[in-house]
This record gives sequence, structure tokens and C-alpha cells, in this order.
Amino acid sequence: MSHAHVWGNVARPGRGGEEDEGKAEVTGRKDAARGTTGTGGRPGWARELLEHLRPAGRDVRRVVDWLAGAVHAEVALRDGDGGLLAGIPLPLDESVAADVASGRIASAAWDGDGRHQRLVRVGHPSGACVLAVSRGAPFDRDASDVVTHTAQVIEVLLTVHETRAAGVRLGRATADLRLAILQLLMVEDTVSARRVASGLWPGLLDAETACVYVMESDPAVRDRLAAECIERTREEALVVRCPAVDGHVIVLSPREATADDLRSVAESHPDIFVGGSVWQSLARTATAYGQAVSALAVARFRPDKTAVYAERTHPERLMDPAALRTWAARVLRPLDALPHHTRAELIATTRLGLEFTAVSTAKILGVSRNTVRARMDRVESMLGVDFDDVTVRAVVHLALHTQINLLDGQGPAGSRAGSRRLAELLSSPAVAGWARELLDRLHPDPRNVRRTLRTWIAEGANAERAAQTLGVHAQTVREHVRSAEPVLERQLLAGGTDLYEVALAHLAVGDLDRPPLAGE
Repeated sequence: MSHAHVWGNVARPGRGGEEDEGKAEVTGRKDAARGTTGTGGRPGWARELLEHLRPAGRDVRRVVDWLAGAVHAEVALRDGDGGLLAGIPLPLDESVAADVASGRIASAAWDGDGRHQRLVRVGHPSGACVLAVSRGAPFDRDASDVVTHTAQVIEVLLTVHETRAAGVRLGRATADLRLAILQLLMVEDTVSARRVASGLWPGLLDAETACVYVMESDPAVRDRLAAECIERTREEALVVRCPAVDGHVIVLSPREATADDLRSVAESHPDIFVGGSVWQSLARTATAYGQAVSALAVARFRPDKTAVYAERTHPERLMDPAALRTWAARVLRPLDALPHHTRAELIATTRLGLEFTAVSTAKILGVSRNTVRARMDRVESMLGVDFDDVTVRAVVHLALHTQINLLDGQGPAGSRAGSRRLAELLSSPAVAGWARELLDRLHPDPRNVRRTLRTWIAEGANAERAAQTLGVHAQTVREHVRSAEPVLERQLLAGGTDLYEVALAHLAVGDLDRPPLAGE
């Protein structure tokens, strides 16, 4: 005949309401628990159990398996809903198990049908578990002690695990928040970016200008690099794991001291490179990011592994500012009919889409690549252009860049500034002289790299189509273009601003046909 004894924080039945605070049954013989006594009077099982608290051994499942072997029993660790966390399933009185899990009683014992069971509540920050132990022999004092202390060790391990998991979740949430702030800055929404940043990093974006740095490392060590950047900058900079390039960490900071902080990080590691932008307004974060990426390419060949974007002569700097502003406004005028938010969204996406691939742009903005393509298709349609044409991309990029980087304003209606066309802007003596000087650098190369480059641009920067036109191999085209990069001091195969400047130079000297623009 089976009989049950349940105790803990409630009275044991049949004892007139007397409370028993979890006493173990004593049989008067040694239990089968291994290693009953060790050196210094400490039980051997206690030493074994403490080993599970070492950093290398913190595994609840291993502790449960150890307990099963220590007391020669079957063991189950269940969550508050009865789900099995470790061990093997055991038949239990579910109502008693629920009482233990809820905390109504701290522990329970049951014996019958040749089995003896103990149920112990294991508390932890997010709830409670039930440790159930079932064996054929009765529980003596040693076995009871093993079960009680094992429950305490499991409680510690669960608490440590949850604390660590909470820290990981907090770290991920903080990293996601940093990325969201950067994405807002990328689309020039500085108001929202400041509002989001003010909660965790008060004052971080109060400045009007900032520098952007891009650090490159092996993707395997990027998380450590980001953590070190946060520590070195004392959280006075926006540190973001680049969503587009696995080995990049983006740092935006309004502090001049950040450059030295990041340089010291690069000096302490053999394979880390740093590229930095010039000072830009927060609304020009996307421009600063492009500058930092460009500088990073130079840093890879510098002894100190760092480089700051070098301001060079850009074609738009050589044009009449008023005429350029008015021309850009005229080209982009079809977009003015859109609601302000929609227009800003399309322009920001197109600016990044002209600098990077659709996939990279999507990751930077936190949208899908289909969304990027849809927005750029809409801009193409409204402007009446074809972005497959490199010269079209270069001209639209010039218009967008002008609208962001030059002060707003237009010349008086009907003025010469208001009537200038792209051809006039590019044919000015200053621009034409700049273009000739740039492209003439290619003349010493006997392979006629200049012709290859011109054909490659005309064919939409497609090596295969350019090779067919020239009657050479596609790899030859790529080698010619790559060899032109150090001579022109511009990245061409990567696309973006450098390529567009070279395309404008070809337009200025008449080596390429000027693209038709509906706005002109």
C-alpha cells in the first residue's frame, strides 16, 4: 500500500498540524551516494558538485545527470508549466508539482509502488522550476543533502544564465538603437536621431558637426573591436557595427579627441585600418560616411594604417554656385510635387543607391533591397532618366550632391544663372582645365588605358560589353580600369563619387555624349 508525505511550508498530514521544515528521512544506514566523506570532513559529492560552478562546467543538464548518478536515481528538471528542461520524463502527481512550482510548498515527498520521490522548488529570476528525483531506495540524510544542495547549485546556474542572457539582450537592443540612430542620420532626419539618442546618450548629438570614421577588421573580431571603441571613446561617440560590410565598424563623433582614441585602437592591433571623413554637418552623415570609406582605401597602404579624407578639387567647386544651384533645382523639380517626407525619403535612398549597391543601401537604411530598387525606379521615372547609364547617374548625383552641399537659393527668374544648362556648366574654362589635367594623366600608359576607360563608362561600367566593343578580353578591361585608379587617385570599380567625377571629366572634354535630361 502506497502512502504520501508532503511537506515544506505546509503541515504534514496526520500530525495534528505540526510543521516540518523539510526534514530528511533517516534510515540508519549509509546511502549509496558515492564519495560520502572526503578530505577535511567535506563530503566527496560536495566537492564534485562545486566543480559544476566553475566557469567551464556551468551546464544545468550536466548537473542533473550528475545528480542522477550520485544518488542512483532518475531525475527531471521541469519548468513551471511542466516542460522538461533536463533529465528524463517522470510520472508525477501534477497537482503536487504545480503546488511546488507556484511556491505554495517548498518541497514534497512521495513513496509507493516501490519508488521514492522528492520534489524541490528551484527559484530563479523569471520564475521557478521543479527538481524531481525518483529512486528505488528510500532517501537517507546523505541523499537528501545531495538533492537539496544540487537544487541550490541549479538555482545559481539558472540565475547566472538568465543574467547573462539579459545582458546579451540589452547589448543587442543597444546596438540596434545605435544603428537606428545612424540610419536616421543617413536620411537626414537629425531631429528624430537626436530624440532617440537623448534617452541613452544625452548630449551626444547636440553638436552641429561631426566626423565619421570607418574601422576595418577581420569579421571574427569585429564585436571585440566595437566593444573596445565604445570603451576608448567613453560612450561619447556613436559606435555601430556596419550592417552592410561584416568587417566594418562605423564611428560618428562630435569630439576631436575621438580620432586619437581610434588611432590608439588601431596601433594596438596589427590588422585594423581606420578611414575618417572631414567635419560635416549631421545632415551630411551619408556624405561623411562615403568620405570615410574612401579614406579607408588609402589607409590600407599607409604605415600607420589610418587616413583622413583629403579634400581635393571637385568639379562642382569650379562651377558658378548660383548657376549650379539653379540647374540642380531645375533637374530635380519633378520631385518637388511629392509630400516633403516622401521626397526626402526618395532623395536619401537615391543618394545612397548611387554610391553603393542596392543590397548595401538596403542594409544601411534598414529596408529591403526591393524597397531600395522601387524608390530608385520611381525617381528614374519622375526625372525621365535611365540609371543604367553611368553618365546619367553622374549627372543626377551632381544635382543631389549640390542640393545637399550648397546653400539653398536660386538666381532671379530669367537671369543667365537661371538659364544655364549642363553643357555650359561643364564647358567653363575652370572645369574644362580640371578635366583635361585629370584625364591626361593616363596618356603615358602605352596600352591606351584612356580609351578602355572611356568605353567602359559608355557601356555602363560593364566589362563584358566594353570588351566586346574593344575586341579584347573582359579581364583586360578590368586590369586597365584597375591600373587607372592609382593614376587618377580615384576608386573606379567600386563605383560611387570617384567614378562619377571621372565620368563628368569625360563629359567636359567631349569624350562622351552628354545624357538627355528631362529637367533641362
